[in-house]
Amino acid sequence: MNQPRDAAGELSDGEERAEARDDQHDALDRLSAALVEIERFVARSGWDQPSRLFALVPTAELLAAEPALGDQLVVNTADQLSSVEQDDFHPGSDLLEGLATIGWPDTVAAAAITTERTFLPADVEDQIPDDPDKAAEFVATHPRHEEIRVVVGVMRDGTHYGVARLASKPDDLLAGDNLVPALTSALARTFHWGENEES
Repeated sequence: MNQPRDAAGELSDGEERAEARDDQHDALDRLSAALVEIERFVARSGWDQPSRLFALVPTAELLAAEPALGDQLVVNTADQLSSVEQDDFHPGSDLLEGLATIGWPDTVAAAAITTERTFLPADVEDQIPDDPDKAAEFVATHPRHEEIRVVVGVMRDGTHYGVARLASKPDDLLAGDNLVPALTSALARTFHWGENEES
């Protein structure tokens, strides 16, 4: 069924907003599917891994540039995203600072990062020492500590999402659009790296 248009043949403001919502929903679907695939890929190597960075590019464009990848990629939809791991990403101890040095070419539609963290339940947090080294040791050795793997993704237009898995519940995949806000913001800034450098 065709969308009703005004006398000039244009969509109304409400219809334009509905189309924009549909586009954003489609982008979120593509991003979340890519993040789930990345999490499964990383999970095959087990736990205790360093943070890993991925460029996400439209699969159709990747195949056009690298036809030899046709045997390795499974194409489910025409607009899906494929991940390309950035093997030279070694952020050191400060992940956010490491991301501040990253910029992407126009061919990259989105980016994703995986990282692991150890945390304690909220009712134990007030027992954590103030000293960073002692705090890290306290959390790592506490009998109630939890290991979590988080995969956060951001598209060039700002669409963002994340998935996470607890080591203690390996069959459950958590998901949401605001899992690690600081990491999401740092990843989003990688698409404005040149602007950041000029300012």
